[in-house]
Amino acid sequence: MPGKVMRKAASARAHKNMKPENPGRLPVQERSRARVERVLAVATELIATHGSDALRMSEIADRSEISIGSLYQYFPDKSAVIRRLAERFNAEGQACVAMELDKIRSRTGLVPALMRVTDGYYAMFQAEPVMRDIWSGTQADKALVELDAADGRAHGRMLAQTLARLESTADSSALEAEAFLVMHLIAATVRLAITLSRADGDKLIATFKQTILSRLQFGARLQRSAAANEKTRSSGKGRSGQR
Repeated sequence: MPGKVMRKAASARAHKNMKPENPGRLPVQERSRARVERVLAVATELIATHGSDALRMSEIADRSEISIGSLYQYFPDKSAVIRRLAERFNAEGQACVAMELDKIRSRTGLVPALMRVTDGYYAMFQAEPVMRDIWSGTQADKALVELDAADGRAHGRMLAQTLARLESTADSSALEAEAFLVMHLIAATVRLAITLSRADGDKLIATFKQTILSRLQFGARLQRSAAANEKTRSSGKGRSGQR
């Protein structure tokens, strides 16, 4: 997950597949799409410089060189602009996680992959001041809270699908609950880390990987499940041979 090349690939994949949920007119013509991209670029620059609290629709329109009326056709308020940016960050993050999980071919690859996911998520927050600003105020915006919850569930589903791929006979509901918790812990730890100094944040991430991720029992549990299944199959064969 870490690295500019992977992030660019994931970003392209995410933007291609993303379906914005924001209200407002969706751009159809190429010129309209370019206008929306310009608006989002301007908003990103303003948030990076002054923070999202200081974001004003009139300033976005002025710097984007469009009328305020045209801006409102695409984004009814500044919250809609912020949510669109949040959706893009979420889509990029999900694409990066998917790329890491898709590489896993055995139980032993789970924990190292989750460590890379943690490092990559942390790197994204460090590299994107706008991302940090948006999510620092998540609890103040109900729509962002819901978007954040949906993002967490999406990450949990991806991990659950990976676990199911490694052990198809495992209890799906248990996998989903476990996967959701693990991905939530990763996100919560990263968001705590970015509120600290860089040195303390780095230390927290390293500690999390060493004390939490490295002790996850994915592999052991899946191995026990596989052993139990093999025992059941062997027992069934034995009974068949006695008939």
